[in-house]
Amino acid sequence: MNQDYIKPDNWSIIEEGFDANRVESSESLFSIGNGAMGQRANFEEHYSGPTFQGSYIAGVYYPDKTRVGWWKNGYPEYFAKVLNAPSWIGINVSVNGEQLDLYTCKLVENFKRELNMKEGWLSRRFKATLKNDIQIEVETKRFLSLDLDEVGAIHYQIKPINKDADIIFQPYLDSGITNKDTNWDDKFWDTLNVTHKNHQAFIQAKTMKTDFYTCTFMESKVFINGKSVLNQPNIQAGSNHVSFTYQHHVKKGESYAIQKYGGYTVDRNHDKNELVSVAKKVLKIATKKGFNQLLNDQKLAWAEIWNMSDITISGDVKAQQGIRFNIFQLNQTYLGRDSKLNIGPKGFTGEKYGGSTYWDTEAYCIPFYMATKDQKVARTLLEYRYNHLEKAIENAEKLGFKNGAALYPMVTMNGEESHNEWEITFEEIHRNGAIAFAIYNYHRYTGDYSYIPEKGLEVLIGIARFWYQRANFSTAKNKYVILGVTGPNEYENNVNNNWYTNYLAQWCINYTIENISKIEEEHASDFTRVMKKVKLTTLELAEWKAVADNMYFPFSGKHNIFLQQDGFLDKELITVADLDKSQRPINQKWSWDRILRSPYIKQADVLQGFYFFENHFTDKELERHFDFYEPFTVHESSLSPCVHSIQAAKLNRMEQAYTFYLRTSRLDLDDYNHEVHEGLHITSMAGTWMSIVEGFGGMRVKNNQLAFTPKIPKQWDSYSFKVNFRNSIIKVNVCRNDTKFELESETELQVLVNNKPVTIQPNDLVSI
Repeated sequence: MNQDYIKPDNWSIIEEGFDANRVESSESLFSIGNGAMGQRANFEEHYSGPTFQGSYIAGVYYPDKTRVGWWKNGYPEYFAKVLNAPSWIGINVSVNGEQLDLYTCKLVENFKRELNMKEGWLSRRFKATLKNDIQIEVETKRFLSLDLDEVGAIHYQIKPINKDADIIFQPYLDSGITNKDTNWDDKFWDTLNVTHKNHQAFIQAKTMKTDFYTCTFMESKVFINGKSVLNQPNIQAGSNHVSFTYQHHVKKGESYAIQKYGGYTVDRNHDKNELVSVAKKVLKIATKKGFNQLLNDQKLAWAEIWNMSDITISGDVKAQQGIRFNIFQLNQTYLGRDSKLNIGPKGFTGEKYGGSTYWDTEAYCIPFYMATKDQKVARTLLEYRYNHLEKAIENAEKLGFKNGAALYPMVTMNGEESHNEWEITFEEIHRNGAIAFAIYNYHRYTGDYSYIPEKGLEVLIGIARFWYQRANFSTAKNKYVILGVTGPNEYENNVNNNWYTNYLAQWCINYTIENISKIEEEHASDFTRVMKKVKLTTLELAEWKAVADNMYFPFSGKHNIFLQQDGFLDKELITVADLDKSQRPINQKWSWDRILRSPYIKQADVLQGFYFFENHFTDKELERHFDFYEPFTVHESSLSPCVHSIQAAKLNRMEQAYTFYLRTSRLDLDDYNHEVHEGLHITSMAGTWMSIVEGFGGMRVKNNQLAFTPKIPKQWDSYSFKVNFRNSIIKVNVCRNDTKFELESETELQVLVNNKPVTIQPNDLVSI
């Protein structure tokens, strides 16, 4: 049974009623971030019940040493952990000596938590009866500033409602934190210095091993009935903790409030010796603006984001809420301001996956950022991989590859492989192909070819060299084969000739050769520079071409389909529909051995290839492969439903496409995979955007033109979205009877609608 406690709403995520059993789930769902830092929706006040504490700083990680046995040659030296950072949000609260703790209160009433996605803030309100029988009303609001991305702000207000009360606010900083995912209760932070002055406090700390230097800071002000109170705090400081105590006698019905400003300065952005002085400057700006002005700035910043990235849906509130939640979390996670950062599968919402970069970025996220931001943002994501090319070459060398062959890591924080599962680290090599595809996709969509001669070609050559060396000639098949791999379907390990992997390898080699020829003709200086660096010969190119031209692809004549891998038909082919529901999800019910022997597919594998290379195949071919593989797909990866939704829409199976859309858009809100307490599925959220824009909207790029084949689910009255295509912004509004196009540009644009050319004039409305 999926969860169903989030109230449907167009612009907000709302929880009503306090339930300790869902606190950890809500901590994930109500997470906030600003690209530079983020945090789970932990309570500011003390909470003694089950909770998953998490505050995270972008790019700050810990390399946990890998412990392996005899198979260690080439194995990653460490696996990355995203670190729970020193906490700045804490505000202990006591009323007449009784600590406020929702887990131990006699009664909690009118509890409401809201994540306002339109304006970018998180709030709570509730009425509580403490163990000493004092009744209080509490209202809180907090946000992480988009404009001042080192700062967060909290407004916390209490009103005693049945008697006068002595109320204490105790804002604090704490660097004595732990991670949920630790071995032997490891500590990851060294506290260097704890200082305070007036109403400000600072904790300087560094990470062990990686030596990221940080300063966690805070400043607070208190108010009675909205008026500032000059209240000198009692200050307590220890080796890794500092707190300020503000006590006030509050009359029945009066409001007592604290505004707390806090956050992080990090040596990724500043000199490590200047972190406190930078923090003071940041606090000066924040406190001068004040909470209300910062909040207004936040609303304006989010309005600008939504103006470009919003998708509207009329007639289906849950669908509307789902897509906005996905778009909101993507923008909270990554804004393209720092080329050293990327998009982790959990973003700032949990520790799972180490907060690291996966192939998800190239396969799923880049289309979203290309279409909803300036193209520079997508280019920055490509440059992230270019900057790690030498590390990718080193990674391949550890496995025995040579001559500049590059194997990009499955998981990384700094370009080094940091994944600690053998079958993924060494076998799931298709990630190389996704990185090459992203280069192609960027050029196809933006029309910006300059990236390829400047940087992309070196990446493509490294990847092509890897594929050439990774394939071997089979005398039995008289073809080149690729053995011992894992495809996108991770419920199959160490298989031979995964079709998707082989197809990507062939395409990558051919695409690289094509670009070498083009750059030689059109960008002579770049060609000379790159060839001198990589020492590529015509003989090597011919050897690559021989591999590409003679690649083996497993095929079933009986079914007239490409097989996921050699031997797939040897399995007992029982469809998901015929599988006992009590056995689902199989990754939580079955042994790994049983899963590997089953026909069940975790996520799109062959169909992932048909998604990437749709124009290589006919609709009939897509239909045959969809009809064969979809019935075996259990969708136990967050990345799965979106691909199936897009393809179902292309095949005009709108009910199926809609079902898959709901699953991907509300994967976390409804907790389909029963794991939301661990954090959100950030990278798959870009797939939700794709489900609407590429699925229902049918957006493609054909012959350098934007093309649409709009369709609409019967559950919707209309939907609309915007895309930035080569610096022209097109708004598409799909209704039941027609589709309207508007162009925000100075020059006209010709698009294809249902394969017919349509010219759109600037600031004009075209109805089809």
